[in-house]
Amino acid sequence: MAGENAQPIDIYRHGDAPLTLHLIRPSGDGPHPVVVDLHGGGWCKGDAGECAVRGELFAANGVASAALDFRQAEAGYPASSQDINYAIRWLKVHGPDHGIDPARVGINGQSSGGHLAALAAMRPDDARYGALPLEGDADATVKCLGLMWPVINPLSRYRRVVALRAAGDPPGWVGDLPERHDTYWVSEEAMEEGNPMLALERGEDVVTPPAIWVQGRPDPVHEYRDPESPRDMDEPDRFVANYRDAGGEIGLVELPQDDRSNPDRLGPLVDFFKTHLA
Repeated sequence: MAGENAQPIDIYRHGDAPLTLHLIRPSGDGPHPVVVDLHGGGWCKGDAGECAVRGELFAANGVASAALDFRQAEAGYPASSQDINYAIRWLKVHGPDHGIDPARVGINGQSSGGHLAALAAMRPDDARYGALPLEGDADATVKCLGLMWPVINPLSRYRRVVALRAAGDPPGWVGDLPERHDTYWVSEEAMEEGNPMLALERGEDVVTPPAIWVQGRPDPVHEYRDPESPRDMDEPDRFVANYRDAGGEIGLVELPQDDRSNPDRLGPLVDFFKTHLA
């Protein structure tokens, strides 16, 4: 369940399994801007309910939230990206029937959902991601991108947790992260290809909409230095530098790690969407 005020809408079916979008709208008839919001869980766990508090906060500030229960786990890459690309296009085609302005669509994601949000925003025209058919003329571009402590480089994170486990007595947060990577990605080659950080460093022709990165610190799960990085900085700062080098506008907001999910701390994120979806 994605919150008591969320309206679940089945927008596609994968066999017997629906692809469900959970829409939380501001008061009034609209049309309202909307943020497609993606939960975390290491590409294997979690659901749209994790986005409910953010959705209520966005709605209270005049921005609708569309949390998505995308495919994950054994469905593998790029199944999640296909569902997200489809949801963006669906909102542009059918959003007006639900009080949504199709010209004002942004995207946001937390942890692995932040990784998926970055892929969706940066590769809106990727034919693999756009593989699900939809009647109606709409593309998958978004006006802005929110990132909440994303796993922006799945390859470096995978190698980090595998090495920590191999060294013996790994920190508790490592948990089953290696297995989640293995389940979803299957191979390091896939982690390298579906990688927003490395896409920038490879010089891919990606889209760079205005973005914001919200980062708790200190955060050993998402904030570390990749020993293979050409830049002497941790992963959040490395991505910000790469994004700006590619011509993108991005801000970095730092929060105390133990209070990073407090909705009272998310004012900069709310203001970002209000500004760029105005």
